Amino acid sequence: TVYPLGPEPMAEVLRGFVADHGVGLVGGCCGASPAHITAIARAVEGLRPRRSRKPAWAASSTSLFSPTPHRQDTSFLIIGERCNASGSRRFKRLLEAEDFDAIVSLAREQVRDGSHVLDVNVDYAGRDNAADMAEVVTRLSRQVDAPLMIDSTQVRTIDAGLRHAAGKCIINSANFEDGEAKFDEVCRLARAYNAALVIGTIDEDPEAAMARTADRKRSIAERAIERATASHGLDEADLFIDPLVLPISTGMDADRRSALELIEGTRRIAAAFPNVQLTCGLSNVSFGLNPAARVVLNSVFMHELAEAGMTSAIVHASKILPLNKIDDEHRRAALDLIYDRRAESVGGTGLPDGVSDETFDPLARLIGSFMGVEGASAAKKPKITLTLEERLREHIIDGEKAGLADTLDEAMGVYTPLDIINDHLLDGMKTVGVLFGTGEMQLPFVLQSAEVMKKAVAHLEPNMEKVAGRTKGTIVLATVKGDVHDIGKNLVDIILTNNGYTVHNIGIKQPIDNILNALEEHKPDAIGLSGLLVKSVNVMEENIETMNERGHAPPLILGGAALARSYAEGYLRSKYAGPLLYGKDAFDGLRIMDHIVNGKIDALSEEIDARLGKRRDARVQAGLGMNEPKPAAAGTVPGTDRGGVATMTRSDVRRDV
Repeated sequence: TVYPLGPEPMAEVLRGFVADHGVGLVGGCCGASPAHITAIARAVEGLRPRRSRKPAWAASSTSLFSPTPHRQDTSFLIIGERCNASGSRRFKRLLEAEDFDAIVSLAREQVRDGSHVLDVNVDYAGRDNAADMAEVVTRLSRQVDAPLMIDSTQVRTIDAGLRHAAGKCIINSANFEDGEAKFDEVCRLARAYNAALVIGTIDEDPEAAMARTADRKRSIAERAIERATASHGLDEADLFIDPLVLPISTGMDADRRSALELIEGTRRIAAAFPNVQLTCGLSNVSFGLNPAARVVLNSVFMHELAEAGMTSAIVHASKILPLNKIDDEHRRAALDLIYDRRAESVGGTGLPDGVSDETFDPLARLIGSFMGVEGASAAKKPKITLTLEERLREHIIDGEKAGLADTLDEAMGVYTPLDIINDHLLDGMKTVGVLFGTGEMQLPFVLQSAEVMKKAVAHLEPNMEKVAGRTKGTIVLATVKGDVHDIGKNLVDIILTNNGYTVHNIGIKQPIDNILNALEEHKPDAIGLSGLLVKSVNVMEENIETMNERGHAPPLILGGAALARSYAEGYLRSKYAGPLLYGKDAFDGLRIMDHIVNGKIDALSEEIDARLGKRRDARVQAGLGMNEPKPAAAGTVPGTDRGGVATMTRSDVRRDV
């Protein structure tokens, strides 16, 4: 390839980038001859970048299309388990039939159900596993927006998957069962392909290779982390320690404490190695139980592990229930089994409250609780004893559409439609917000609740008194130029609309001119901009500059996975002529809008100033000076900061709808 631009003109232009803008790396690509490179080298000789660059690094895996941080804010990293020939009969049948289009559909189904990463295991006797892995990974990489976990006991199969994968994968897994040689071999693959790595707490012990006690789990984890980092140069934040989930459903005394030991082992590993990820094959805990019992036990156990420091799980995402949808009795039964609340348990927590029978067996109680219960019936059902007001709230909290119209019709015999919305349905949405914020409800269930809220409002609307222009306030929402991700923005739309706001959602990839046209047309109380990609933060800064130049300064709410609070409040806010606010999620956006329309925006500014003041004080105490450096746009796992500001990315709101 030849282009007409000569060596000297090209060198002169590139010299300006270094001299005027502090660029640290220049060169040529197709069309640049040795003469071009020589001229460029002479032109920049003696120049230095203005400052050293220490970009913040967020531990992530990636698909061909987008990154997925290993740490999820208010949520587990959900690793879909269903593309596994060892654990899924459906996937195994599809693999046998070589129905790869159906395999892609199964993968997409898992992503829709809430999986962030997809585990892929094609280990199947009698087939060429490496060839199968290459075929499946090639198709999933091109057609599914989720990072892949390459899962195999065979190094050759892992290598085949990594060779054909787009983006950064996770290898599952390495351990010491066959000694350090195979462990090292898998670590070298992780290093060569820049992959993250799952490490199981298994060693060479011929009698008890799989670590069962918290002490052994912690000890093997320490050995593995030391070897993977010191000998192979892997980053701690790219290591997923699997402390091993063993069944507590067998009734054997040797298995009774397995969950307890795992929770304690998780707590110890998380405390000792805060940068390391922890993962597990969650469903093993309930192996052999009734499907309904499995759903409840897995869901409750997942919450307990999260509290102890587990950061991810390999699981069937659609078969995990939020705690608020589990019957209280079933939840207690699951906890009694998890914590081995038997009288004779050594090291257990003792009999549960209200139980005096020394022969009490929590496993028998759990099994008895689910006799004749279908899997789909595991979730808590509305009780006929609930009051009308409680049923209205429960429809929203549970995301339950069945019977909604009847409940609303009954309520309209007592209350006006607006009273139903403002006093009861919105109360349910507030509870959803609290559950989401504490991690007890994950995003798919929030969306279900929001959808029920929309249906309820649509059902009530024909009976509402028509008052022209009635609205709490108005906002224009947009995903910034170059970014196609909008699930977070759409959730903001739903929450604000359901709370009485008029929302003009102008869509994805919106240039600043379109945003300002919407500002002129709708005269909103605020503008909300979002973006998932790191480059979107740069676009937000450019938008701010343009708005300043053109004299526009409405309240500006910024959010999205790529944006950290420290960057928005500590840097972008100082660049904007008007009020700039950071919304961490949809419910925070609602809180901000309520302040804006009620004339309380100064209170939000005071909150931000107080946060910035605390950060400045902390820097002074640490001997870092008063001035805070320009923060990193995207977050990092706490403690893994490589020169930027250690912040957490909001990343569970990440996929298109």
